Amino acid sequence: MFGIGTSELLLILVVALIVLGPKNLPKIAQSLGKAMGQFQKASRDFQRTINTEIALEEEAEKKKEQENKNIEKDKA
Repeated sequence: MFGIGTSELLLILVVALIVLGPKNLPKIAQSLGKAMGQFQKASRDFQRTINTEIALEEEAEKKKEQENKNIEKDKA
């Protein structure tokens, strides 16, 4: 996870607990969790869109090649 080991993650949590306090930490963690979920959803949607566009482009390219082959056959 982001190249962070267990000891580094524990240190970050302890520092966050000291800086933010025990009352605010759960609220901030919940907000951070929701933001990460939204980011992951947006990332998946973006990847899906890119994959769809690539597939459509490849399909159009194949169709164009097939049309070119048919034109060459008709000329011969």
